[in-house]
Amino acid sequence: MRWKNRNIRAVADMICGNVDHFPYRTGRLISEFFEDCGLSLRHDGSTRRDWVARRLHEILSVQHQPDILPVVFQSVLSNLLDRSEAQPGDPTRQKALAVLNAVLNAEGWLAFADPQGGLHLHRLPAARNGADAAQLALYLDRCSEDEFLQNLLLPVFRCLGFQRVTVAGHRDKALEYGKDVWMKFVLPTQHVLYFGIQAKKGRIDAAGRSARGASNIAEILNQALMMLGHEIFDPELNRRVLVDHAFVVAGGEITKQARNWLGERLDASRRSQLMFIAREDILALCAATRMPTPQRDAG
Repeated sequence: MRWKNRNIRAVADMICGNVDHFPYRTGRLISEFFEDCGLSLRHDGSTRRDWVARRLHEILSVQHQPDILPVVFQSVLSNLLDRSEAQPGDPTRQKALAVLNAVLNAEGWLAFADPQGGLHLHRLPAARNGADAAQLALYLDRCSEDEFLQNLLLPVFRCLGFQRVTVAGHRDKALEYGKDVWMKFVLPTQHVLYFGIQAKKGRIDAAGRSARGASNIAEILNQALMMLGHEIFDPELNRRVLVDHAFVVAGGEITKQARNWLGERLDASRRSQLMFIAREDILALCAATRMPTPQRDAG
């Protein structure tokens, strides 16, 4: 398997800690990093990034199937996103994951972190070319909020393995407590985690007054806190449960200012309960699940 040199160097920079959201590693710590991946590699004192890049080239060269990453390389990426090495302002390592995905996407891969922090890798289908992505982006621009939720988000989450994907009733908004959707995910241990989705079709920003087609993060914060603080009824278990995590989903951009504003107003435990999915993430998820662009509802 051959990756572009610039992408291998980018991953090497993450391992060395030369980019934001990744811990800085000396030569000794780099050797320990690879040891944790099951590799007996010792840094020889040369330039850290170049040495790591050469090791990554060697690891990738053992796999000749383009649709499978070497197991050792998967271990390297998983170790790279270990939550025990979370940096300030990124407790769940979502920012680090976004940096990694910018490189992986360029090579046709997408990484997801499960609720326990485990890393999963998916091959992006070649069929999702630029024209397909443009068509989906056009749908996001033109669809209604209900179409965005019903025709796009729900099918994607079902494809990702979430169960009991249920839309909160829109007839009485007072009964929703900020939940657009609730669903559950069953872990391999058979433990169940519950998720809520607060979806907005457009952009989410932190401006005092949001522009047309955008939502203010203060409104999102109130709805997310209501979502996490109220129980839902799981008919399969015949009991009421609390939502463990909330996805804040936007069909447009979630600005850096909005994310920072939210982080400043939540303690660490609350921040770890909220996860963001913006337009670029939706496009990647649709590609990973091979989901076709939905059609707009008639009328």
